Amino acid sequence: MRGRLGAHGPAERFIIPPMPHGGWNIWDRLMGAAARVHCHRLLRRFYKDAQSAAAVQERVLQRLIARGRDSAFGREHGFAHVRTAADYQRQVPVRTYADFAPYLDRVRAGETNALFPEGERILMFALTSGSTDRPKHIPVTPTFVKDYRRGWNIFGIKALTDHPDGFLRGILQVTSRMDESRTARGVPCGSISGLLAATQKRLVRKYYVVPPQTAAIADAEARYYSIMRFAVPRDVSWIVTASPATTLKLARTAADHAERLIRDMRDGTLNPPGEPLEPPLRATLGRTLAPDAVAARRLEALVDRHGSLRPRDFWRLCFLANWTGGTMGLHLRDFAAPFGDTPVRDIGLLATEGRVTLGVEDGTPSGLLDVAGGFFEFLPPEEDADPCGGGGAALLCHQLEGGAEYRVMLTNSAGLYRYDIGDRVRATGFVGQAPLLEFLHRGSRVSSMTGEKLTEWQVVEAYRRACEALHIEARLFVLSPRWSDPPFYRLHVETGRPGVEAATATLGLVMDRALSELNIEYAGKRATGRLALVEVNLLPAGTLETIDDRRRAQRGGANEQFKRQYLHTLPGEDAELPIAAPDAFCPAAIT
Repeated sequence: MRGRLGAHGPAERFIIPPMPHGGWNIWDRLMGAAARVHCHRLLRRFYKDAQSAAAVQERVLQRLIARGRDSAFGREHGFAHVRTAADYQRQVPVRTYADFAPYLDRVRAGETNALFPEGERILMFALTSGSTDRPKHIPVTPTFVKDYRRGWNIFGIKALTDHPDGFLRGILQVTSRMDESRTARGVPCGSISGLLAATQKRLVRKYYVVPPQTAAIADAEARYYSIMRFAVPRDVSWIVTASPATTLKLARTAADHAERLIRDMRDGTLNPPGEPLEPPLRATLGRTLAPDAVAARRLEALVDRHGSLRPRDFWRLCFLANWTGGTMGLHLRDFAAPFGDTPVRDIGLLATEGRVTLGVEDGTPSGLLDVAGGFFEFLPPEEDADPCGGGGAALLCHQLEGGAEYRVMLTNSAGLYRYDIGDRVRATGFVGQAPLLEFLHRGSRVSSMTGEKLTEWQVVEAYRRACEALHIEARLFVLSPRWSDPPFYRLHVETGRPGVEAATATLGLVMDRALSELNIEYAGKRATGRLALVEVNLLPAGTLETIDDRRRAQRGGANEQFKRQYLHTLPGEDAELPIAAPDAFCPAAIT
């Protein structure tokens, strides 16, 4: 069954609000008029491409193949002989990051033609968590930045078209550093959001209420406070973050530090809690601040009236933009208290490796495939048994069936070809030939409540390291995501081996440290308080073995076909496990 999204008509129906002249100089007015024309053109093109997605995807593939033809990868895989998508699928196998690692390592060492045309510039390497202890390094080129920014522009244009009261008002965007580290050749490694913020056009940048330098604040508590110190007195119309946990963290920061915020606004100062800011950074940020007694009095009145500082009271928000699919949607139930009935729009399926979809409606995790942003293929669930998915069964975007689930493969200008990004999606409808896709989860053994993307390999390795550090014998275990405020992971461990019970008080802490060492995104969520410490629950000896035996019997087949599960991917999957008395939990996890 192929559904269609009836809410979207021809692109000509979209009305971009006119640019006001009040308070703008002649240059701003000229640039604004040009931007308005550009916005109309982008949105019309986006929906026109959706109507003829099959033809657009064929053109995108040919462009990307031509671009990589003379690279080492292109020569090895016969790009010169690729004429159709079928040719491409026959000659290039489906690959994971581990398969691409040798080529990416060469690019990182300066041999860019391993994946790119001769002379291609590498602006940075975007970091994200890998499936092992090495973070992924995704090369970011000028072409990739152009594609990435184009997707964000279309998202913003469509959202503001639907919420015109937010047009030409403040935007609160949270970004991270683009230079967390550097390669041996000095190329920055970090977040692509930092690069986009640093290179944003002046006409757009003037509406961002937080200086990009706040991304350089190392202490999480100080950084969130500084963001809100700049944002609270401004006329913020929408907030854009990746994780809804970040959105909630901003709201809680204002509530927890209301008195400090009011004092800083009255005095024109920046005195965040946590670690002191580096003097040069403090001086840079401080230069843009001035005493604002009016804002301070307004906030004091709000605290007197409501008993707390809430974004719903001090901002006129039009919408919130963040992930809502998969387990991320669980955060939305906590939005009502700080944000009232403000609509929420999913930003789309967006990975470090590239964008897949764009959110085009409020209140749904489904997004429209960005058919001009890359070449996409989809493997049905039955192909999951084969790590490379066979490849021959891959479908093109216009061949999907409404209601069916798929695994996404991406080819794009980051030098990735038939790259399995590990995401599972459901097709929920169509706009023309382009599918609407809802994100379900990361792979079959990945858990991500706040964007941490823990893999089963990382969990098993972290437990091994923890047992080694505590000198205890490894026993059967499973790590389970638990929904709370903030969320956390519960480590269920069977007793019956020497040292397990005695080590309970520290096992959660050591396991937590090991997970942070193995997964940079888990470490980031822990450092910023979006995830709480691992909690330990002791199980009677034999509990997990009994469950395994029952599942093995239910599924049938030989024992070698059964794989023990060491990581649950959804909250509540451990419901059948007995919970010990509170004093048997790791004490540090309860604080």
